[in-house]
Amino acid sequence: MAQAYRVPIVVEAQPEGGYAVRSPALPELITEGDTLQEAVEHAQDAVMAVLELYEDLGKPLPEAIRQELGEQAIQFELFAATA
Repeated sequence: MAQAYRVPIVVEAQPEGGYAVRSPALPELITEGDTLQEAVEHAQDAVMAVLELYEDLGKPLPEAIRQELGEQAIQFELFAATA
């Protein structure tokens, strides 16, 4: 069965410029971007890389991020920012 994940991320502006991204649920997820949009795009790539890493290592993902696909609705959060 297909699997969906809801991964929380934290985006922080850096004093020297740019944005750092991390996930409290997946400590291996660390990335950055020069702009907010770039940071969020890099976060999407990083999530996929971390999911692949867990699979390659045979390490179970945290239950808190798992969402079963099926009859129920999929929960997600959309990020939007304005200048």
